[in-house]
Amino acid sequence: MHPIFAWDWGPEREGSAGYEPMDKKKLEVFKNRLEERQQELRQAMTRTAQDGREADVEPAQDIADRAANSYNKEFLFHQSNNERQLLQMVDGALDRIREGTFGQCISCGAEINPKRLEAVPWTRYCIACQEKLEKGSLETTST
Repeated sequence: MHPIFAWDWGPEREGSAGYEPMDKKKLEVFKNRLEERQQELRQAMTRTAQDGREADVEPAQDIADRAANSYNKEFLFHQSNNERQLLQMVDGALDRIREGTFGQCISCGAEINPKRLEAVPWTRYCIACQEKLEKGSLETTST
């Protein structure tokens, strides 16, 4: 298997913890995957918004119909919110590609494990910082 990243941890490198961007071919693969996911999320958000509008139009006859309609709207709201949050993370990953920092933890500056990036290319944190974040011991940034 070929290496995914060409890291330089030498002291002569200035910047974030010796981080060096990944090779251009691999970066292009991630960029394409992220752009595809971005498009899917935008389409899903459009469908969810349309479904929400249609749920408002349906006349609810009795209490059970109104309850089901209310549940559906709440479900669509949460789905839309989740899609919006994921879209923001995908957009952020695409920004980091443009900035040359994709694959670098936004908290500590360390390399994000290549397997982690393969599984979740929009991730912003290395495993250690993600664990700290989930425990509430890491301050977050909006990037």
